[in-house]
Amino acid sequence: MFETVHTLPHWHDGPRQGIADYRGRPHLFESEWRDREDLDEDTFLLMPIDAATFALALEDWAIWRRWEMAFHQGKTTQETHPALPEDRGRHENLERLLDGRLTVDPARAVRSSAEFRARHTPGWSGCGWRPLEVRWSAPPGD
Repeated sequence: MFETVHTLPHWHDGPRQGIADYRGRPHLFESEWRDREDLDEDTFLLMPIDAATFALALEDWAIWRRWEMAFHQGKTTQETHPALPEDRGRHENLERLLDGRLTVDPARAVRSSAEFRARHTPGWSGCGWRPLEVRWSAPPGD
């Protein structure tokens, strides 16, 4: 079953860190590829997050999405990244509030493989970040 990817603030040749549902609940996910080169790039650590952290992360993601849309429409420049001027203060406040809260604790995490794909989203403009969904599964050898 595919589940919703809510945020994806870190991408490098594929999803690296964000928030997605795992068994129907929001979880922080973090790729293991950068830490151990012998692991497949689709292996992730997942850890549940609380409702308050989830709400703050969604708000910050919405700020970034507004910036991304404006950037692709030619209404702002890269120099304003990651927030439009009118959102800058709130974004900086959210960064402070989220500091340390979006870190996976390996001791509390579940390890999983992931298959990401584009999510059909009728309201998507076709511009910028494409909404995704993910199917989690047991990693090879587990």
